[in-house]
Formats: sequence, C-alpha cells, structure tokens
Amino acid sequence: MKKSALTLVALLLLLMPAKATIKNPMIWADVPDPDVIRVGDTFYLMSTTMHLMPGAPIMTSKDLQNWQTVGYVFDRLTDSPKYDLQQGTVYGRGQWATSLKYHDGRFWALFAPNEGGAMGQTYICTAEKAEGPWTIHSRLRHFHDATLFFDDDGTPYVFYGTGQMCQLTRDLKAVVDGSDRHYFQREADERGLLEGTRVVKHRGTYYALLISHVYAPGRHRREVCYRTRDLNGTWEKNVILESDFGGFPYIGQGTIVDTEDGDWYAIIFQDRGGVGRVLTLSPVRWIDGWPMIGDENGKVPQTMRPLVSGQPATGIVCSDDFSALNTPSSASNTPSSAPDSQLNKCWQWNHNPIDEAWSLTERPGYLRLKTSRVVPNLYLAPNTLTQRMEGPRCTGAVTLDLRKMNDGDCAGLAAFNGDSGVLTIRKQGRRYVLTMSEQTVALSDREKAVTSVDEKVVETVDLPKTETLRLRIDADFNVGRDVAAFYYSLDGVQWTRIGTADYKMRFDYRRFFMGTKFAIFNYATKRSGGYIDVDRFDYQRMD
Repeated sequence: MKKSALTLVALLLLLMPAKATIKNPMIWADVPDPDVIRVGDTFYLMSTTMHLMPGAPIMTSKDLQNWQTVGYVFDRLTDSPKYDLQQGTVYGRGQWATSLKYHDGRFWALFAPNEGGAMGQTYICTAEKAEGPWTIHSRLRHFHDATLFFDDDGTPYVFYGTGQMCQLTRDLKAVVDGSDRHYFQREADERGLLEGTRVVKHRGTYYALLISHVYAPGRHRREVCYRTRDLNGTWEKNVILESDFGGFPYIGQGTIVDTEDGDWYAIIFQDRGGVGRVLTLSPVRWIDGWPMIGDENGKVPQTMRPLVSGQPATGIVCSDDFSALNTPSSASNTPSSAPDSQLNKCWQWNHNPIDEAWSLTERPGYLRLKTSRVVPNLYLAPNTLTQRMEGPRCTGAVTLDLRKMNDGDCAGLAAFNGDSGVLTIRKQGRRYVLTMSEQTVALSDREKAVTSVDEKVVETVDLPKTETLRLRIDADFNVGRDVAAFYYSLDGVQWTRIGTADYKMRFDYRRFFMGTKFAIFNYATKRSGGYIDVDRFDYQRMD
C-alpha cells in the first residue's frame, strides 16, 4: 500500500503544471560550476560533484525552470584507490567544472580532476545522447577549470586557467605543438585566479566568460568577459555582472545560452553557505556587442517568466520508495561490476560504491545496504548514499529495517559534510541505541586522508525492541539560518526531536567544497556482513 501511495503522489506532482514565474535561485541546491548548452528545444546543464559517484551529472529542461537529472558521464573514476576510500580520499577533488558541447551530432564533455600527476589528467568523453552511454575518448594533460570549444570550421580548442588557451588536434587526442598561449593578462588587483572559463561565439565574435576575484575597495567578485573577432588577435575586456542577491554574497561563475527565438540567458552560481552554491537565472542584454547580465539595473532579478508554459514540475532532488529498477545510463572504459538495475538518478554515492554490497533486487521494493569492510567512522564508510538538500527549507525522512545489523554496526541518516550532524543507530549486543552527534573530520592536505574525526554526542536514546525506525532531518537555509533539526519515530506518525539545539551547517572549501547532503549510511566497526534494508526516502521542499 505504501509503495502505490508514494507512486501516486509522485505521478500527481509530475503532472502538475509549473508555476507561472521562475523564482531565483533557479535551482536552490548545490549545482556549482555550471555549463549549459541548448540542442533543439532542450537545455542541457552540467555541474561539479567531485567525490560523488556517478559523476558529471547531466540535467535537462525545456523552460529553464524545471530540471531533472537524466544521466552521468561516468559511473566511477579508477585512477587511484583513493576513489574507493583506500589510501586516502578524494574529498573536494575528483571531477571539477565539466565543459559540455554538442558537435557533429555528438555530445562532448571535458573535465579535469583537481589532483596532481596522472590523477589530474583531463578526460574528454563523448556520447550520441546526453543520457549516455558515454565513453572516454582521450586523456590529456591537466587543464584547470577548462572549456572545450569547437570553431565554425570544426577546429577544437581548450580555454583554461587564467587566460590560457591551446588548439587540439582534429581527433581531440593531443595538443597542437606551439599553440598554447595566454590570450589576456589579468588586472593588477585581480590577485585571485580568473576561473570557470566558458566560451561562446556570437555573430562572428568570440566571448570568454570568467569569474574574477578582486580585492580593491568597492569592488567585489564579478563575472568578466573577454572578446575578439580573431583568436590570434587582441582581446577586449568588460565587466558583465557585479551583483549581490537575496542577502547573500556576490554572484560567481557560469555561462550564457540562447533560446530557439534568439533570446539569451545567463546561469550563474552564488555561494549560499551550508546549502552550497546555487544557480541564478538572469536575462542577457546585448549592449554594444557585450552580453550584459541582469535586469535594467544590472542585477539578478527576483523572478522571471518561464520560456515555455505548462511544463511538468520536476526537480533534481526526489523521494524514492526503491521500487523502480532503472537501467544504467552512463558507461566508461573501465571494468565495472555494477548491477543491471540502478538507483534513481537523484542519488549519488560518497566515493566509488562497492557494487556487491548493495542491491535493489534481493528484497524487491527495498534498498539493501550491506557492510563490506570494517571502518572506524562515517567518513571512511563505503556505500554512503547522498542527495542534495534544497532551500529555502526542506525535509528528508528515511525508513530503515534494522533486523540484520551486526554487533558494532552503525546505520542512519546524516546532514553530511566536513562538519556533519548525524543520527546514528548503533547495534550494541542485542540493544539498539540512537545518538545525535556533531562530527567534524580532519583531512591531510596532500592525500586527503582522514586523520581524525571529532565526535560530540549531543543526545543518546535507548530504543525499544523494534524492527524499523524512521529518521528525519529538517533543514532551513534562509538568510542567517543554515540550521538542521533531527527527529526519530517508531511509527512514522509521532516524531520526537533528538538534540535540543539547531545544528549549524557549514560550507568549507578546504575539505568537501560542496553543500550539505542528506546521507544514508551503514558501516561495520567490528565485523562485516550485516545489512539494513532502506524502505523509503520521503522528501519535501518548502518555500
């Protein structure tokens, strides 16, 4: 009964027409480093998800309001055991700032992990459909925050770093000798990097968009644009956006995209604390040949009209009863033991999953999470499953069957980040104990190895003998809030708060460099082999 009820609710929500206005942020969730293209009447959006797998998510929309995740470029990365939480981690590293293009009937994606050595080599991947399957086409040297660009005659280029570019061979497998150069030099007060390059060509002019960090009085983070009509010529510069918005800091990096009717829009991220880096939508006005972003005052607008009316309401965070068996949509050139069925594309694992340790088929209608190795803490736990949180407020609740946990096993739900609020069910002999704790991880600079986890237990509850337990986290990302509250329930009707004070969620670029996520986990501290069955995850976003 519960399965069919959840399915009916999801169907009704899907069939509801979208609201008449787009409220900024366009996506109030962690979707940093966006690249957006249009193919026909469909917009395709790509973002950074770093240590989460599968990676390089692809989202689609018809109206720049309703987005859904349709695929990923890769299931996993395999250049190092660190991707498997072995010999270190890749927290805050992994896939960064993917560039997405459509050329000669194929989709192309370029990204470079933020790593040194071979781990940091650039991937160029390709697919006939954005949903996949994708294959690795080539590996090149590292290009920081790069964009792939095809000129009108098909010549490929990479723009990267702070004003650097090079030409690629026609097969996209090497850099043309002698082509690497700087095409601009930053201003004296731009002491930070100019990052997140995105390049478009409009009416014969090349435009390179970058985020600029300035440290002069009265000037802020801003989006700048360089333009030229000759790639080998001189580039001019202009500031195309310098705007705060909604009580949060100044807008960051992004790109511009046109519609079928010839209008242009900008998708630019903004740092919003604990929820991460969210996406804003603004009109683009072409003034004196420059793509000026924002309304008539050069500011990000509060609301905008959707491009197409009546589109189904969709989102990139979702409820799940684990009944659907989705087929894989991404592929790689590396061997994988991934099961024939896949999770809903809203989910991502923390680092590479151990495929033998999870199942949607062993108990149909449930997600089984098995313990596969003994680990000391949550930050080294394999097969932790995550979804984004959303603002302004949201709530996520999970229902767990605990009967097959082993002594020493820890399972639960977390507001997961470098600083995490954690609900943990611990099996102690035959007893179950629920704790709400605040956990902070310390990572080494080079290997991102977990050197320590500071755990402050806020409250502990002895649970009565029970087969199932429901855990819930409520999050508030309004200005000045960034707080979470934690609850548990034995029957799914009466909820009891655990931990008296709101937990403060934080964004930390030195460790995770991403917004706080819902995380469902199960790990062993004494012996592997136990498991939990996840019955459902219920999610709601509130304005």
